[in-house]
Amino acid sequence: MELKLDREKFDEHQAIFIAEIVEKIRIKVQEAGLHGEALEALTASIAFSIASTIDDTSGIERDGIEVKPYLTFRTSDKELVHCGENAYTYEFVPGVLRSLFEG
Repeated sequence: MELKLDREKFDEHQAIFIAEIVEKIRIKVQEAGLHGEALEALTASIAFSIASTIDDTSGIERDGIEVKPYLTFRTSDKELVHCGENAYTYEFVPGVLRSLFEG
């Protein structure tokens, strides 16, 4: 498998990926009975928490083992796309939240 640096393709995939995660969070929080501002606030809180974990900004360590995620996307059977640094899904969360809750 080839690891390819392609920031534009990575951004496209990253935006789709985090939008899907935020939508799934919203659905589950809504199914739990929250609506309105409470739904939006809890969805945002969970989404930012998950994004910071994916982006390796929250520091993951257990039993002395440090875990450092590095996001890639499979774009074909032989290619993984990356951006050359940690992901930044966190930056896409506000726009996704706006589209889910202002529309």
